[in-house]
Amino acid sequence: MKKENFFIAQIGRTVGLNGDLKLHLHTDFPQQFLAGNSFNTTQGLLKIKSYNPKRGLIHFEGYDDVNRAKRLTNTKIYSDEEQTKEFCPLKEGEHYWFEIIGSSVKEKDSSLGMVKDIQRVLDIDYLIIETEAYLQDIGLAKSFLIPYIPRYILSFDSLTKTLYVQDSKDILEAS
Repeated sequence: MKKENFFIAQIGRTVGLNGDLKLHLHTDFPQQFLAGNSFNTTQGLLKIKSYNPKRGLIHFEGYDDVNRAKRLTNTKIYSDEEQTKEFCPLKEGEHYWFEIIGSSVKEKDSSLGMVKDIQRVLDIDYLIIETEAYLQDIGLAKSFLIPYIPRYILSFDSLTKTLYVQDSKDILEAS
């Protein structure tokens, strides 16, 4: 079975003459960018030589001059589920996006739909919900967004892949 890769960062412009590159994070876990760690990218496997989180600069092995490093500009960096769990431990009650995507969404005794994706807007994650067919049949939207904040999210059961919500049907009805 092929491992699914998750987009976690994109390489920007070169900085200086020694191959340093700006790193644009798309993850909540910058601690995974440690010297010696390797990641799949759109340019193949790259191994980190150094990472400076304060300056947002990364340097890859074998890219020690500005001209060679420029070839990596706009390269996307990916991680898989196994690598993410190894490098990015969670606190109690936290969940990875890949655990939540595909989950059923329930409010009280009603199934509202399934989490199709998660998008971050500013500092808030929004769950993109594909609405249950029976709700679409009565004229409700095919999809809607639920902010991933305590006001709406009650709990997540990772065994049944069920996300329990409140006041989300009101969002659906207003969509």
